Amino acid sequence: MSSTATSSPKTFRVKSFGCQMNVYDGERMAELLAAEGMSAAGDGDDADLVVLNTCHIREKATEKVYSDIGRLRREDGSAPMIAVAGCVAQAEGEEIMTRAPSVKVVVGPQSYHRLPEMVAEAASGKRATETDMPAEAKFAALPKRRKSAPTAFLTVQEGCDKFCTYCVVPYTRGAEISRPFSDLVEEAKLLVAGGAREITLLGQNVNAWTGEDDKGRSIGLDGLARALAADPDLKRIRYTTSHPNDMTDGLIAAHGELEKLMPFLHPVQAGSDRVLKAMNRSHTADSYLKVLDRIRAARPDIALSGDFIVGFPGETDAEFEETLRLVDAVRYAQAFSFKYSARPGTPAATMPDHVPAAVMDERLQRLQAALNRDQLAFNQGSVGKTCEVLVERKGKHPGQWLGKSPWLQSVHFAGEAEIGQMVTVKLVEAGPNSLAGQLV
Repeated sequence: MSSTATSSPKTFRVKSFGCQMNVYDGERMAELLAAEGMSAAGDGDDADLVVLNTCHIREKATEKVYSDIGRLRREDGSAPMIAVAGCVAQAEGEEIMTRAPSVKVVVGPQSYHRLPEMVAEAASGKRATETDMPAEAKFAALPKRRKSAPTAFLTVQEGCDKFCTYCVVPYTRGAEISRPFSDLVEEAKLLVAGGAREITLLGQNVNAWTGEDDKGRSIGLDGLARALAADPDLKRIRYTTSHPNDMTDGLIAAHGELEKLMPFLHPVQAGSDRVLKAMNRSHTADSYLKVLDRIRAARPDIALSGDFIVGFPGETDAEFEETLRLVDAVRYAQAFSFKYSARPGTPAATMPDHVPAAVMDERLQRLQAALNRDQLAFNQGSVGKTCEVLVERKGKHPGQWLGKSPWLQSVHFAGEAEIGQMVTVKLVEAGPNSLAGQLV
């Protein structure tokens, strides 16, 4: 299919939806385009090329892509070149081309290294689609990392072999692959040289990462974290998203032994064993709690987070109450919660006994009330502590700065500081979503 040729774009904007891995991918696409001589459009300026880097996890996120496509038309009737990337592109490539004629490029998350040449094809009048999954080829083709923010993402593992029944990731990101150790060490060094002081290791099942170190020894994520921590200019290491079944003895021990590995952990979906089994999560509420007991023994101040799904097909009132009891037992420092949304092609979409929307709404409100209660309590329990804060940006008020505590809390304070600096702060006031601190 072809269309009228246009001039090659000189400026671009990448808009990423969804998870941190999409943020990482968006940064890499921006670096690819910059390497071709294009410039990022300034705030408020029109871009010649707009890349919508999409998420396919929830239905509203998919529809939002089409809404954004429609809104990209300018007041004079013109429009930028539009490229749709990411998981929606992978899952619905042909439908996008049919439903949105203004889209000129569709590229999946394992093929975005081809974005510059696909943009060139579109400029010549051809609509370009690429949804193959050559995972290793992508990373080998990406440019070297350059300037970085104080906090940076580093994808170490992609894809998923778990096949949770509600999830599209195995179909949009492919099978699990672990990037080579040497490549990750090199990219981390470049990020630190570019200004990063904290690196978050990313993966759909990040703690399933395996590799061989520079001496040929088999290692897991804990070994990778220890190797990265050897860089004196890297101050903090985090990782997400983990799976309870992949919490190895070595990784649990690292939480107690590796000072740079931050005390924050993020797994879980529900508290009912029957629902977990229907989700194909392959763990029980009890086995999950036992993992948490071991982690807390290694690192008593660990902050816990999770993603909760309410209204999974067949979930009863009693099973939802089991999730509330799990929340009461764990006391999460942070958590995300969502109503179940059927994704086409997943086994859960064809399960019987879908929960009515009104019931899901009521359950979500109750769950979020409990989670908000615990988040505020965790923040209030931090008041009086003195900790290191990594300064990320200026605050809303003159002389104010904003950064993160070791427990991933937002902390604002006033005084002499600069972006990228580690400062010592006493936490003096807590709100539901942030804390106030004083420089020590």
